[in-house]
Amino acid sequence: MFAITPATVDDVPTILRLIRALADYEKLSHEVVATEDGLRDALFGDRPGAECLIGRENGEAVGFALFFHNFSTFLGRRGLYLEDLFVDPDHRGKGYGRALLQALAQLAVARQCGRLEWSVLDWNAPAIGFYRSVGAVVMDEWRICRLTGDGLRTFAADTGKATR
Repeated sequence: MFAITPATVDDVPTILRLIRALADYEKLSHEVVATEDGLRDALFGDRPGAECLIGRENGEAVGFALFFHNFSTFLGRRGLYLEDLFVDPDHRGKGYGRALLQALAQLAVARQCGRLEWSVLDWNAPAIGFYRSVGAVVMDEWRICRLTGDGLRTFAADTGKATR
């Protein structure tokens, strides 16, 4: 039996395990610096920045969806942004990824969100195919921009004046 429940603070070690498994799949393990303490604070602290659903098969956590609210100025409404969706490879092909994504879609509708969106790596053809199969549009004309680490700190500290 498969069930989806909101994560609790007791799920933090499980969430970190699933994040690491996702990073392994994406060949990005070297980028994972998340810790249990950091996740506990980020997800369950005074100002939670994200939420998480856990998918369990017979009580065993086999997948997760981590998400947060964003805002569309064009729609004038908030949306849900799916940061990560992952199902352990041994449990794929059973509809669990679809169930997790559909649970998020239902949550977005219940919260009157204008949209549900996420990013996908361009090499991940199985995921792209799956997302298209549920009606998602892959927006090729948009690119993700990111400041992180030293670049973020350098730009934040820049005292240059605005130019015309």
